[in-house]
Amino acid sequence: MFTDLKTSLRPALAMTLLFALLLGIAYPLALTGIGQALFPFQANGSLIGQSGRPVGSTLIGQNFASDRYFHSRPSAAGKGYDGLASSGSNLGPASKALADRVARDIQALHSPGRPVPSDLVTTSASGLDPHISPDAAFFQVGRVAKARGLEPGQVRALVDRSIERPLLGFLGEARVNVLEINRRLDGIGANQAG
Repeated sequence: MFTDLKTSLRPALAMTLLFALLLGIAYPLALTGIGQALFPFQANGSLIGQSGRPVGSTLIGQNFASDRYFHSRPSAAGKGYDGLASSGSNLGPASKALADRVARDIQALHSPGRPVPSDLVTTSASGLDPHISPDAAFFQVGRVAKARGLEPGQVRALVDRSIERPLLGFLGEARVNVLEINRRLDGIGANQAG
C-alpha cells in the first residue's frame, strides 16, 4: 500500500512542479517579453512624460482644478483618482447624497441657461476614467479660453482636433482624453510665448 502511494505521489508532485514552473514563471515571462517587444508604451502603463519625468497616464484620470485646464469628470475612487481604491460610489438614483452632490457640482459650474453635460457631474464606474465627452469639452471652452487669454475659437479648434473617434466608426463613443488636451493647451501657451 505504501508503494502504491509513493508511485502515485511522484507523478502528481512532478506535474505540480512542472505546471508551476510553466504557468507561474515561463508563461508570464513570455507574455511580458512579447508585450515589451510589441507594445512597450502600453506595457509600461501608457505613461506620458515631460522633461524626462512622468506626468500621468493616458489610461487613468487626474484631477485638474485650475480654470486654465479642462476638468475631468468627478472621481469616486478613494480621495479621487486613486488607482488602489478604484470603484464607484454605490449611490443609486434615489440617493439624496448623490442628488445633493450633483446639484452642488452643477451650481459650481456657473452655467445659467446651459445644460451641463452629465459626465461633468457624474462619476464613472471605476472612478478613473481619463476621458470626457466632446460635449463636456466644448462646455468648458469659454472658461479655459478666458483663463488663458486665448480666443474661444482657438480652444474650440483644439477640442475638435482632440476628439478620439469610435473605433471603426461605430465601436465605442467619441471622447476627449483630458490629460492629452491639457498638454496640447500648454503647448499653445509655449508656442505663443516663444
